[in-house]
Amino acid sequence: MSLSPQLHHRRRHALLRPEVAIPFLLVALIWGSTWLVIKDQLGAAPPSWSVAYRFAIATAGMALLAARQGTGFRMTASGHLFALGIGLSQFFGNFNFVYRAELHLTSGIVAVLFALLMVPNALLGRVFLGVTVTGRFLIGTVIALGGITLLLAHESMAMDPGTSIELGLVFTVLGILAASIANVMQASETARKQPIVLLLAWAMAWGTLFDITLAWSVSGPPVIPVEPRYWAGVAYLGLIGSVVTFPLYFKLIRDLGPGRAAYNGVLVPVVAMALSTVFENYQWSRLAIAGAVLALLGMLVALRGRQID
Repeated sequence: MSLSPQLHHRRRHALLRPEVAIPFLLVALIWGSTWLVIKDQLGAAPPSWSVAYRFAIATAGMALLAARQGTGFRMTASGHLFALGIGLSQFFGNFNFVYRAELHLTSGIVAVLFALLMVPNALLGRVFLGVTVTGRFLIGTVIALGGITLLLAHESMAMDPGTSIELGLVFTVLGILAASIANVMQASETARKQPIVLLLAWAMAWGTLFDITLAWSVSGPPVIPVEPRYWAGVAYLGLIGSVVTFPLYFKLIRDLGPGRAAYNGVLVPVVAMALSTVFENYQWSRLAIAGAVLALLGMLVALRGRQID
């Protein structure tokens, strides 16, 4: 299904508009900080329960947001099917894979690898939505991938020799694919007919149900950490890292298309590394600096194209 010429015209130079640029940067800043919080939680509770707690809080927050908007909670049957699909792929599959990936890889490597989300987003968008992939987008992607490669080389040097790199990479790739499926579903015409916050509230509810089922199956009854720091992290991830960001990000997908919106992920690891410099004494190498510069340059090249990818 192709996007209409009117839709293409409306989206030209979209990133230059404040209503697009500000959410784009805000989501990158917040998601750049979440990698540190996720890493901090891994030893306190099984990953599946941490994911379940996060999205139980996020579901409540998103439901309150939907109630405040006065849209009610009723959706069409097709809307509920899409909410179920997004919940399974984004809030169940993606995050369970991400949390497990960080058991085997550094958070920096997982964050850098997730910048590759732009590739399956663009490909799946082309196949299922008929979204055009422009030459400028391809050139920017090649430049950005070069930067990501340098960042990945730098991060791999800091890895614990005893970690299972292969298993961590498998979990990361599965997480990327799950997120990409949800992104492309959100960009479809059926999803566009549903209010974003309402669709997200139902998607998070479905995702949380599956998260709890998986957690109970693989880790037994709920594990309740007593550290206030853990629950502060869960609240931050659930409310700021999910309730604030996902409506903004899914709106970006609808405005920019799935491929270009995913370029948000190119900025995220740079933000994560900058925050790590402040809070974890992260040391920048020439590889890291060159990689960050190339990644950002590629992002700018791809996003300044006249048409959506």
